Amino acid sequence: MYGAIIGDTTGSIYEFNNVKRTDIPLFTDRSDYTDDSVITMAVANWLLTDPSHSPKALEESIVGIAHDFKNPMGGYGGSFFRWLFTTKERAPYNSWGNGSAMRVSPVGWFFDTLEETERIAQISAEITHNHPEGIKGAQVTAAAIFMARTNHSKEEIKKYIEERYQYDLHRTCDEIRPDYRFNESCQETVPEAIIAFLDSSDFENAIRLGISLGGDSDTLTCITGAIAEAYYKSIPAYMIDEINKRIPDRFKEIIKGMIEKSHYKEIWK
Repeated sequence: MYGAIIGDTTGSIYEFNNVKRTDIPLFTDRSDYTDDSVITMAVANWLLTDPSHSPKALEESIVGIAHDFKNPMGGYGGSFFRWLFTTKERAPYNSWGNGSAMRVSPVGWFFDTLEETERIAQISAEITHNHPEGIKGAQVTAAAIFMARTNHSKEEIKKYIEERYQYDLHRTCDEIRPDYRFNESCQETVPEAIIAFLDSSDFENAIRLGISLGGDSDTLTCITGAIAEAYYKSIPAYMIDEINKRIPDRFKEIIKGMIEKSHYKEIWK
């Protein structure tokens, strides 16, 4: 939870002002959580309040929380905005966008098996992102978090994702950075976010590497931060303090629920 929100918040000011280096301020007066964090909290709320994990309950959680936070920094994407606010008969719209991956991180903390994690990740995507790439992006992200929190090595995570999902992770941040540009697809955001994690030496370094790639910085680094938190099991205290200054009480209540009722308690006891 904190990892995703930190990635989102630190990336927020660089989304439309990309930087290609790591020596940057991570928090400024303009840094704030975006729609990525709002919808991540909605997915967590769904897991906490609906034991059956039904698509309908997920829709209600996302719509309800989005209506409480109608104007987050960055706003909601066009198709998703229409799904949220302008229709009563909501249906998936075949999206392959990276929104399915940025919101899925709570799923990675909730279940006891990789198979169940991937199954629920699919449900979390399909209510909007029912394109195969949209589903895959969510499943890969949740799987990486599950494997990271269950003490798999970076090499094991990389091997599983490459073999099962055919993402090319045989690149480095230094190779990606020069030519990488803004892209809202899962297939050109999720692999890069994972590579930022794989190349990193600690949580903060993962965040800095993610931002340094450019692109859709808040979403890419939201994904990187979620995986890095699960793997390193430690976040610098100053980052937690900066986030707690910015997020509303509703977010803090949901995070508390995740600590009490999911495997998230394993690092935030």
